[in-house]
Amino acid sequence: MTTPSKGNPASYFPAIEAKYGRPVQDWIDLIDSSPLTRHMELVGWLKTEHGLGHGHANALVAHTLANRK
Repeated sequence: MTTPSKGNPASYFPAIEAKYGRPVQDWIDLIDSSPLTRHMELVGWLKTEHGLGHGHANALVAHTLANRK
């Protein structure tokens, strides 16, 4: 497995798993189950309801929404 390049949302995944103790797929599933659809709504929701930092929430949302298309 290659390491994602800097600036790629997936480059944050190892730090997200280490800091929050949950696999990234759990976060992706959580985002997919949310009724929210807009990027910043989802980021705000992850920050307020789940305690994620802005950068980590943003990376997860960007990755998840990009893979929906």
